[in-house]
Amino acid sequence: MNIHEYQGKEILKSFGVRVQEGIVADTPEQAVAAAQKMKEDFNSDWVVVKAQIHAGGRGKGGGVKLAKNHDEVLQRATDIIGMQLVTPQTGPEGKKVNKVLVAQDVYYPGESETKEFYMSVLLDRATGRNIIMYSTEGGMDIEEVAEKTPHLIFKEEIDPKVGLQGFQARKIAFNLGLSGAAHKDMVKFVAALYKAYDSIDASMFEINPVLKTSDDKILAVDAKVNLDENALYRHADIAAMRDITEEDPTEVEAGESNLNYVKLDGNVGCMVNGAGLAMATMDIIKLAGGEPANFLDVGGTANAETVKAGFNIILKDPNVKAILINIFGGIVRCDRVAQGVIDAYNEIGNIPVPIIVRLQGTNAAEAKKLIDESGLQVYSAILLKEAAELVTKVLESK
Repeated sequence: MNIHEYQGKEILKSFGVRVQEGIVADTPEQAVAAAQKMKEDFNSDWVVVKAQIHAGGRGKGGGVKLAKNHDEVLQRATDIIGMQLVTPQTGPEGKKVNKVLVAQDVYYPGESETKEFYMSVLLDRATGRNIIMYSTEGGMDIEEVAEKTPHLIFKEEIDPKVGLQGFQARKIAFNLGLSGAAHKDMVKFVAALYKAYDSIDASMFEINPVLKTSDDKILAVDAKVNLDENALYRHADIAAMRDITEEDPTEVEAGESNLNYVKLDGNVGCMVNGAGLAMATMDIIKLAGGEPANFLDVGGTANAETVKAGFNIILKDPNVKAILINIFGGIVRCDRVAQGVIDAYNEIGNIPVPIIVRLQGTNAAEAKKLIDESGLQVYSAILLKEAAELVTKVLESK
């Protein structure tokens, strides 16, 4: 689960991480009021108006703007709230901005230069250990840094038996070229950041940039947080931060029906029980000349209700030209799934695309008979090869 920048900063603050302060606003008028409060707290008219969406690259898309007075705050917030913000991570359709964060200006002049760093905490799946990845090249795309100057990216692996050690935090501060007060503050920052990541069962914390201010303070200017959904039952307060307006509406609907659904760009809808079988089904669709339109796992106990919900979700995609149902009857009997398909078909009414049903496992032969004798526009198969050939046949007839 992703959360907004302002929510990620709230979590960081609760663990003692210094952050760029800010106030979230839903309207331009609220943004002006927030700017007035920021002036009272920090004695500066300058603020940054930042679009709050679940995507990076907001600045490049025009979603992060400096405002030097309250009139500019009103104008910036008016321009950003309601805009369809397109960034490299949103795709060409972009995302609608519903709120902004009015944040303090932390690039104030002082005794030393400001410096921007990159830092993230995440799981290295190759080693099964958490790592802290960091770079002196903050404030820019880390992918570009990795491609052009990979020697500027450092990694610190954390032993799960002992956790982050003090010498590791000091090593990170040293590799970032810090000394004196900034070095000490970075050591505290790293320790608090890792504690936050570990304590809330996050799958990623990305801070870009981490800023050394002109008076040698270390703080998080941004906060991109991804949480492990399997652990949210332990964090009801964080689960409540979910913003479904930032998610695909169809995926939200699928989740409400306990279906695992991811929309893709193809023309063949998939309904499968089991993630591994779903991946194999998408492969066979491509080999048959089609393109999968979705990943849809209905789980191990497919029945008429789950099949009906799956149909309704798949049919919301106008690009779907055929639907392939691929069920392995292990936990559930194939004949029950077949009857569920027939019942769902009859309840929905006329389904405008052909359906291929491949059932294998317990009572597969009985299931095929049920489908064949239903009189519906449903093609049955037992072998995966047969299902692939039927996919090819129905696509060619379109």
